[in-house]
Amino acid sequence: MAAEGDTAFVLGGGGLLGAVEVGMLRALFERGVRPDLILGTSVGALNGALVATDPTPAVIDRLVSLWESAVTSREVYGDGAVRQVRRAVRTGTHLHSTRPLRERLDQELGDLTFPELAVPFQCCAASIERAAEHWFTRGRVADAVVASAAVPGLLRPAEIDGEHYLDGGIVNSIPVGRAVECGASTVFVLQVGRVDRPLTVPRRPWEVAKVSFEIARRHRFNREMAMLPGYVTAHVLPTGGGSAKDDSLLGYRDYGSVERRIDQAYVASRAYLREHL
Repeated sequence: MAAEGDTAFVLGGGGLLGAVEVGMLRALFERGVRPDLILGTSVGALNGALVATDPTPAVIDRLVSLWESAVTSREVYGDGAVRQVRRAVRTGTHLHSTRPLRERLDQELGDLTFPELAVPFQCCAASIERAAEHWFTRGRVADAVVASAAVPGLLRPAEIDGEHYLDGGIVNSIPVGRAVECGASTVFVLQVGRVDRPLTVPRRPWEVAKVSFEIARRHRFNREMAMLPGYVTAHVLPTGGGSAKDDSLLGYRDYGSVERRIDQAYVASRAYLREHL
């Protein structure tokens, strides 16, 4: 747990859009801001776990390398349509294999456990059996990140100690409230930009599901921001760009935009920090 007065980095979920968090992190480290606690959901758990191993500017090159390899898209989601259909028919639950993500996390994190990290780190997943928000604070970090990033329909539900988990974004996409519960009084919110874009009335069945999820996640985030105690200062860092195209049905495979997202978020967050710190 963080002690009162400590600084928390909160890294939200958002698939490929999570590349913006790398630019935000670069701006924070350049400004001399260091985390005492890191909380992550889904792709934010992936980014956050790496920072927790090395909470210094040196980690940025490592993150950039990871994202330039498009681990969240080309490696994980790069298999062809025929293979996807066959897997969906065979499993009934998902389109893509979890193996590439697991292998890359094993390379990056090995067998590190939560107590071995350089800075306290927690990540969120949705427990299927308990229908509950679950926070990983012990065990093997790589396993917890896989669970936090198990996107429904795209990746297999993750199993840890006999319990099954789906993407943490289902229950807590941008966990600001968790940071306050852990005692942080300064919170830097690294979100991917969706909360800023207006929703439109859905016209197709899959759009209904997507809009419903967005309403739920934005409602929780906005409620938690509105209920922050007076002693808490929260900085919501800007992404520097983005549009409704980012939320398209196949947007999670748009790995060609990674470098642009990182650079735009860095420039925008650097300007924000100069003004507000």
